[in-house]
Amino acid sequence: MLRSGRPDGPQLKTAEEMAGMRKAGHLVAGALRLSHSMATVGTKLEDIDRAVETFFRDHGAEPLFKGYPGKVPYPGSTCLSLNDQVVHGLPSTRQLIEGDLLKVDTACRLDGWCADAAITVGVGAISSAKERLRLVACEVLELAILEIAIQLKKRGNWSEVAGKMQLRAESAGYRMVTQYVGHGIGRAMHEPPQVPNYVDRQTKRSDFRLEPGLVLAVEPMLNMGDSSTKVLRDHWTVVTRDGLSSAHVEHTLGLTDQGVWVLTADQKDERIVSV
Repeated sequence: MLRSGRPDGPQLKTAEEMAGMRKAGHLVAGALRLSHSMATVGTKLEDIDRAVETFFRDHGAEPLFKGYPGKVPYPGSTCLSLNDQVVHGLPSTRQLIEGDLLKVDTACRLDGWCADAAITVGVGAISSAKERLRLVACEVLELAILEIAIQLKKRGNWSEVAGKMQLRAESAGYRMVTQYVGHGIGRAMHEPPQVPNYVDRQTKRSDFRLEPGLVLAVEPMLNMGDSSTKVLRDHWTVVTRDGLSSAHVEHTLGLTDQGVWVLTADQKDERIVSV
């Protein structure tokens, strides 16, 4: 989600509504599992995208990225971003090669409820630098889930979580992307509030309290080099300005009285994180 700075209020969900989102989350997890299995040398990006769209439609779900409004409507059901591409990479005839760092982001709506998640995977043998970046991105997301559980119990603010995420990324030598942020999610893919992965004066002004009923798509984006990005002439693909690699991971998270429900977890990883 592009950062706009608009301070809209959060929309709370009931336990029953979150259960509906969990059903959509199962499908998103399945689509990402399918994408991961296809992330091999020689696979075309458009083949991954086509497989995900078929998977969603076969399960009665609507792929949310397809036709998303912009200067050019988004053409795929997935964002497939390679190496220095941060987010919103387009499906194409480009074949994966050994050493690629692939980010897969996708979302669907099932029975009126949405879910959104992303993974970063290596194609074949990747460099140790890319693998470390990927692992730290995953660590930052897991840290966010735990910190949300801690702050939820205290009725703390999102900025407490975002600060910990930023510190973990920067202590590892990486930079958080600041032009794009996470978001609330429910019947629409993008709902308030905006969910930044960092803290600054502007994000402090639009800070929000963590409370049961919130559902947040939390999606840290870490750059190996500078945090700056730019959009290519296709009007979608976001790349790092310095050409160094980026990693992106995401889960849809439901905040409950019991803890943080990971709504886009794979079935084998079903969990509510509490402290």
